Amino acid sequence: MKIRVVAFSIALFSLSGASALAGGTQEQDAACRPDVRKYCHKIPPDAGDGAFLSCLQANRAKLSKPCREMLESNGV
Repeated sequence: MKIRVVAFSIALFSLSGASALAGGTQEQDAACRPDVRKYCHKIPPDAGDGAFLSCLQANRAKLSKPCREMLESNGV
């Protein structure tokens, strides 16, 4: 469940900035929003939660320390 919440919050935060709608925390938003915008900006909004998470996992070595730590702390 945590992974889905993280993926969903990343997807929504990256596209709309609507943290209240995402179900994730502001900390998750702050940790990964820059990385999602940098590495995952070509993913269409309707691609689904997993697409953004997969993108972050594919770019794990390039992610910022806060985003990597947030993913690791959520078992991703």
